[in-house]
Amino acid sequence: MSLDSFNALPEAAVRQRLLDCCAAPRWAGEVAAGRPYTSVEALQAAARAALTDADVAAGLAGHPRIGDRSGDEQSRREQRGVAGADADLLAALAAGNRAYEQRFGHVYLVCASGRGAAELLEVLQGRLGNDPATERGVMRAELAAINRLRLDRLLGELTPTGVAR
Repeated sequence: MSLDSFNALPEAAVRQRLLDCCAAPRWAGEVAAGRPYTSVEALQAAARAALTDADVAAGLAGHPRIGDRSGDEQSRREQRGVAGADADLLAALAAGNRAYEQRFGHVYLVCASGRGAAELLEVLQGRLGNDPATERGVMRAELAAINRLRLDRLLGELTPTGVAR
């Protein structure tokens, strides 16, 4: 889809496309209301600026645990690097997910695109040492990175392998 097509979509349709990128209704509404965008960079900047801590909480609903098999095509694509991990590494990720959820009360959110299971486990283990306020900031940055990739993909700015054109 081109930026012009995105800008021309009816409000309900653009909101749905944005909700497919991030399951945060307030964020989707704010980004949709900012149209028309003059460039992909302007859209990306608006999407990043619109993201609040409350949106992060809402956005978590659209993300499975790292290592879980998801029915969502975007999540499967983004977690492709975990798919071939051995049973021990997957078990360690599952244990790390449980520890993270027990500590912070929600799923471990990370931009998994282009990362393997070992790296994602290492990042998870490092983040377990964060205090809740620090972790909220890290999660917001991770969700912004995920949103950026998904918006780029929506607008055809990435190749199927996730590399910028």
